[in-house]
Amino acid sequence: MKLEGGFINNLSKVYGIYTLGFLGFVILMAILEQVGVSADTIGWLFVGFTICIYALIGILSRTMESSEYYVAGREVPAVFNGMATAADWMSGASFIAMAGGIYLKGYPYMAFLVGWTGGYVLVASLLAPYLRKFGCYTVPDFIGTRYGGNLARLCAVIILVVASFTYVTAQITGTGIVASRALAIPFNVAVWIGLAGILLCSMLGGMKAVTWTQVAQYIVLIIAYILPVVWMSNKFDYGLIPQFAQFDAVLRVQELEALHGVGTVMPTAEAQAAAGSLAALKVGINDASTTLMAKWKFLTLVICMMAGTASLPHVLMRYFTTSSVKAARQSVGWSLLFIFMLYFTAPALATFTKLSLLDPNLATGIIGKSIADVNALEWVQKWSNVGFLKIFDGNGDGILQINEFFMKGDIVVLATPEIAGLPYVISGLVAAGGLAAAMSTADGLLLAIANALSHDLYYKMIDPKADTKKRLIVARILLLAVGATGAYVASQGLTTILGAVAWAFCFANSGLFFPLVLGVWWKRANRAGAVAGMVGGFGAGAWYLYMVQFGGMTPWLGLDGLRFGMIGMPVSLILMVVVSLATEEPDEETQKMVDEIRIPKGKAVLDASH
Repeated sequence: MKLEGGFINNLSKVYGIYTLGFLGFVILMAILEQVGVSADTIGWLFVGFTICIYALIGILSRTMESSEYYVAGREVPAVFNGMATAADWMSGASFIAMAGGIYLKGYPYMAFLVGWTGGYVLVASLLAPYLRKFGCYTVPDFIGTRYGGNLARLCAVIILVVASFTYVTAQITGTGIVASRALAIPFNVAVWIGLAGILLCSMLGGMKAVTWTQVAQYIVLIIAYILPVVWMSNKFDYGLIPQFAQFDAVLRVQELEALHGVGTVMPTAEAQAAAGSLAALKVGINDASTTLMAKWKFLTLVICMMAGTASLPHVLMRYFTTSSVKAARQSVGWSLLFIFMLYFTAPALATFTKLSLLDPNLATGIIGKSIADVNALEWVQKWSNVGFLKIFDGNGDGILQINEFFMKGDIVVLATPEIAGLPYVISGLVAAGGLAAAMSTADGLLLAIANALSHDLYYKMIDPKADTKKRLIVARILLLAVGATGAYVASQGLTTILGAVAWAFCFANSGLFFPLVLGVWWKRANRAGAVAGMVGGFGAGAWYLYMVQFGGMTPWLGLDGLRFGMIGMPVSLILMVVVSLATEEPDEETQKMVDEIRIPKGKAVLDASH
């Protein structure tokens, strides 16, 4: 198909056709299900088809131009950059794990929603337009140029790699969970299949390929997330708009939780031992404690997620790809809209899933039924076979109690269509959406790591004379190496998706938040202060995480391993301010540069070939 005016000028047409084609594929899968094609075959077709589409986009977007590889040629329109950012943002944590967290833990996990959404207010007001005006390729590029010297750049690279690598293992875990269920293969094999798809999307075309793949992935993931919730809301007679209908459903869930003893009837020691690491349904969706400590924990998690959002390099990189400072600011607004569409739906999904399991008036309800009958259910068997679900008859009465059912929160979204008795084609669609979410974020994270290592470490510090071809070859080799390492770590199953993501946010905000913000808004901030802030904040946060998580230390003021940014950030701020004031102020040229980047229009400070 020849496009008059070029690809960029025909984006609406191209992605409109793509969306219709994907919906047509879903309808075809529904027809195949009706004529008797097996669920396993439909699962393979969904996963295979979507990965092939993303890989095709990645291959067609291959490039050997440095500006296209690092920043997509700085020609991405604001609306489409908003979609790509939303896909980049809507990770396995958002798509796969967040509703599961709300399902298991209730109200406290809403802090993730508030923090992740609110973080974009910080991005829009404090950083995105000004980093775009600066004209850098990567976050360490800004740190290195703003503060001067290789030490500051190296510190930023190290923090970026640690935060992004922690995050990317969670995304590869997400691809493994989806692939292991959809393809009926072991999890530690599935993570490598997921990695292969991720690399096909990003390896040849860098940011250019990742951008156009992420737009395609957003379309898949948002359809896959919203459609099952709308279907359940109508199936259970709660109305057409589940985001509003959920309030009535929550009241019903509250009644059922009291009936079944949720939060009061704990699993026996034998049941917990049999379930291993799987979570029990201990508390409810409405576990909104009003104690001062509960409010403090909610607030501190929100702060960590907000500051982490504004510090994560793969998020900030997306705003380097727009055509202008104005477009960067506009694309933040579009990002928020596209992200809101999923986040507004997550609590409804958790509510209707719990309702499906608890309500004895629904055909899907399993609590209070015969354990033999429940074990005979196909979805129970399949999720049990891959190690994500366990039923244990603790009291030996043959009836399933609430404290005898164990399920990992990470599978709530993926298992919901089966739990709610929806056609299997919806399960395939959700699997494709979960895969799109995890792959899109993994693409951005791997690219952030590889670009920082190739551009900031290799080109800026090791071999400044390297030509473009050599730099891009190095970037691709690093992409492959980092991806393989991430898949290996993910296959070990060291932590949950949501836990790993929270760690990544706190690593990023402990080391990068104040050096980035003060780099734009405080001319007096200098190299010594930035280095002290990065090293001190990151070091304090990492030490606290180790001591609380592995060293047996009692958390200070209730700040657990999900909130160690509340230790790292104050240390970073104090050190940066004190050391900057105690040492020589930046030179006049640097201060003029800071003044210039605050003007939200005009040419970029750095030239295109930097």
